[in-house]
Amino acid sequence: MLRPYRLRMFLGLFFGVVYSIANSLLLVTVKLLCDLTFPTAGHPPLEKDLERLPTGIQEGLHHLLPSLEQWKLAIILMVPLVMLARGVANYLNFYLVNWATIRAVMDLRLRIFRHLQTLSVGFFGASRTGELMSRISNDPFATSVVLSQALPIAVKDPITVLGAVAFLLFQQPELTIISLVVFPICIVPIVVYGKKVRRASRLFQEQIAESNTVVQEAFTNARVVKAYRLEAFLIDRFRLTSQRTASQMLKMIRAGELPGPLLEFVGSVGLAAMFLYVNYRHFALSSGDFVSFVLSIFMLYQPLKMVSKLPSLWQQAKAATERIFELLAEQPEVVEPEKPVPFKAVGAEIHFDQVRFAYGDSLALQNIELKISPGQVVALVGKSGSGKTTMVNLLLRFYDPDAGAVRIGGIDIRSVATSDLRDQMAVVTQETILFNESIRTNIRLGRPAATDAEVEAAAKAAHAHEFILEKPGGYDFVVGERGGNLSGGQRQRISIARAILREAPILLLDEATSALDTESEREVQAAFDELMRGRTTVCIAHRLSTIQHADLIVVLHEGKIVEQGTHTELVARGGAYRRLYELQFGSDGELDRRTTK
Repeated sequence: MLRPYRLRMFLGLFFGVVYSIANSLLLVTVKLLCDLTFPTAGHPPLEKDLERLPTGIQEGLHHLLPSLEQWKLAIILMVPLVMLARGVANYLNFYLVNWATIRAVMDLRLRIFRHLQTLSVGFFGASRTGELMSRISNDPFATSVVLSQALPIAVKDPITVLGAVAFLLFQQPELTIISLVVFPICIVPIVVYGKKVRRASRLFQEQIAESNTVVQEAFTNARVVKAYRLEAFLIDRFRLTSQRTASQMLKMIRAGELPGPLLEFVGSVGLAAMFLYVNYRHFALSSGDFVSFVLSIFMLYQPLKMVSKLPSLWQQAKAATERIFELLAEQPEVVEPEKPVPFKAVGAEIHFDQVRFAYGDSLALQNIELKISPGQVVALVGKSGSGKTTMVNLLLRFYDPDAGAVRIGGIDIRSVATSDLRDQMAVVTQETILFNESIRTNIRLGRPAATDAEVEAAAKAAHAHEFILEKPGGYDFVVGERGGNLSGGQRQRISIARAILREAPILLLDEATSALDTESEREVQAAFDELMRGRTTVCIAHRLSTIQHADLIVVLHEGKIVEQGTHTELVARGGAYRRLYELQFGSDGELDRRTTK
């Protein structure tokens, strides 16, 4: 994840090391400054400290700064210089690590989104939208927050601790051992609470996903919510999920923060033990030794406290990344062929060859045998749940049949790349799908390379041009989320214009004129009649008045083809189709008059 940005991450971590070294250097500077400013009897300024250094370094320092006044000036000037270096290194450490982490997480979000686009329709049917939104938004964000905190801590704070301990051992090994002997006790709560953090973090992410689901359902079903007065029901659901989210977050905070106070308490015990030792053993210390020693002990607290949070931070990151990689491990049910067969649908026959399909244990289609000739208009009719939409889904290869095959031009569509297959089809559904973009962009999605003139020609064919020009900005008018700035009929005509622009040899229509008024329906139907010439059309029909002139009407019942023929033939036959027709138009003489027209 961080590999493309490893240089900046390395530089960020490098400056973390510089920051830690500056902390140790600050301790040395403070000690030397105290020794020079407040000399103690029996402890000549600097001599004791310099004697501990190798001979070559001592000679070099004496040659560089031969007088005491020069030493004082150099050490005094070192304090602001060290603080400046410390501050700059800390800033660069924080900024560069966050820069690399944020970019890496954005790449991860893109990777998740790209992966989701490869998954089959069945995956989305079985998944909750709010859950997927959480996986692509909250989980990567949680990972970025944790990594941007944990990585700097993992580098600079342990080095700061080691530097401070080394300095203490170098100055006063006895006192250091006494002060730090109690610190191993802190390991136990760090390990125990780290496990609790991981579990609480995972449950927290799951509760966030649950809350997202409630919000998404409330917003997308706003009309139903208002009509049935479901506001109180949804508020109660959201309140419960928010309470569970808050509960898990508090558990996570408790488990993450408890080791810190314990560490401070243990540190104070160690410091108290040191003072007892100094006072009762009459341990002699110079002012510099004393100040630098106490400063070093206190300087250990904050980095040790941060280091104690590392296990909980890593557990939080692990909980979030586990959910992410679970999603990335999902594989599409519809598998692309290893060696796709070249494919063209122009002038090709569509053949449902003994197709059987089930959604889990629910049988949707059984032994479907149907041939659709090139250029033929075929209508699929039947009650809800009879298998009409499933046949279209199989033709689009949203699913693969459990038995049999769907062939176009004699080629099993499982051997064709799905991109090639779907490029040969244009779809207009009963539920119009528009994006929060301009009208021009929404139409051009049918064929992204189309010119403005071709977009307008498609709109004219769909009888949409006139109302488009009436909108502010015309073709540049933004339709709003889900086309909310347009009426139902206008949305449908934009969708039809998109299908017209695609110029695909196969048209798939799911009651494409259902949202239009009578006048608009007549206009658009005329455009469809022109569009469907020379193209193979499969139409799912709920209103039988729209498919009376179809070349072939296929009647489905409980996943089986029970009748097929023309409108006149099926009405005269008096079977399932006639019963459906009578339900819509009645069984009196009006039926016969409609039939004979």
